[in-house]
Amino acid sequence: MSASQTSSSDVPADVPTLLVKIFGKDRPGITAGLFDTLAAYSVDVVDIEQVVTRGRMVLCALVTEPPPGVEGDLRATVHSWAESMKMQAEIISGLGDNRPRGLGRSLVTVLGHPLTAEATAAIAARITKTGGNIDRIFRLAKYPVTAVEFAVSGVETEPLRTALVTDAARLGIDVAVVAAGLYRRAQRLVVMDVDSTLIQDEVIELFAAHAGCEDKVAEVTAAAMRGELDFEQSLHARVALLEGLDASIVDKVRSEVRLTPGARTLIRTLKRLGYQVGVVSGGFTQVTDDLKERLGLDFAHANTLEIVDGRLTGKVTGEIVDRAGKARLLRRFAAEAGVPLSQTVAIGDGANDLDMLNAAGLGVAFNAKPVVREAAHAAVNFPFLDTVLYLLGVTREEVEAADTLDIV
Repeated sequence: MSASQTSSSDVPADVPTLLVKIFGKDRPGITAGLFDTLAAYSVDVVDIEQVVTRGRMVLCALVTEPPPGVEGDLRATVHSWAESMKMQAEIISGLGDNRPRGLGRSLVTVLGHPLTAEATAAIAARITKTGGNIDRIFRLAKYPVTAVEFAVSGVETEPLRTALVTDAARLGIDVAVVAAGLYRRAQRLVVMDVDSTLIQDEVIELFAAHAGCEDKVAEVTAAAMRGELDFEQSLHARVALLEGLDASIVDKVRSEVRLTPGARTLIRTLKRLGYQVGVVSGGFTQVTDDLKERLGLDFAHANTLEIVDGRLTGKVTGEIVDRAGKARLLRRFAAEAGVPLSQTVAIGDGANDLDMLNAAGLGVAFNAKPVVREAAHAAVNFPFLDTVLYLLGVTREEVEAADTLDIV
């Protein structure tokens, strides 16, 4: 489905207008033919809306009333033209323009695989219950998920988001709610976590496999998850187990890293649209620097494994990238990119990403644990990272166009 709209200057509420509706099988020349027909009657265009679904077109034109004495002829001519095109026409008299949209405008993106009628009904009903009105609906994608966008007015963004995110978990769909405005498609910054987000792996575990200490690393990780160790303590404890590992293992680990499905498409599309893209990681620069070069990223920061005389010392050097550090780096990248924090997007899966997700203009939990999904602005629970693009209002057609360009 596709839609387009343009408007002229406001029309007073008491000025007579005609709503001309044409519907039938889509074919080239319908829109031009209708307005060629209307042009003979000196009407002005107030509004246009066109939708094509499965080859069937609905074209609506709101126009000013023609000069006195010719409306009957206009109606007859439009009906005759429509019949000649094997279309149907309906013309409705009225006053003024469309009703003005209410204050508080938001864009609600709904992702489903599949997107059921039950879920759609529930989302629409919840929008109504919050005091909102659905002004338009637009399909962003049909693959790998069905993604539709609702333009909603009449309710502020935050209460609408709270209401819909609660329903989304119950309905088995993903919902993102952002304030409508020009900034949504302005140049932005997207910053991602690395382990289990940009890539499918946990880098420390790849190193541990070569060191033969996977079980011990897993024990430390479990202790951290139980709250017995904070991130910095667990990082030092796990890295200590790598002491003595030959530095040549770094190249082997780099070759073992598996990008998350859709990662290249996400980055390629964002770059084509003028976004800047970065990564922050509690992992290691020995991997993130390689990813930055391979994927054409603008920013990358992580912890650094210390290497002396060709072997890992079991220590890290420099600034520790922990939960607070990721948020701090998001702010630093935004300042360097010249992008307001409100126009940043952060993507992550773990609790150590929460500060970053909350600091960003849009925080996206990607296949995350419940505590992260509940705290983030939006969640994606599909195994394709490029699905995040639909939360930014990017259509599948734009994604496919980016895939044909050699950008990264």
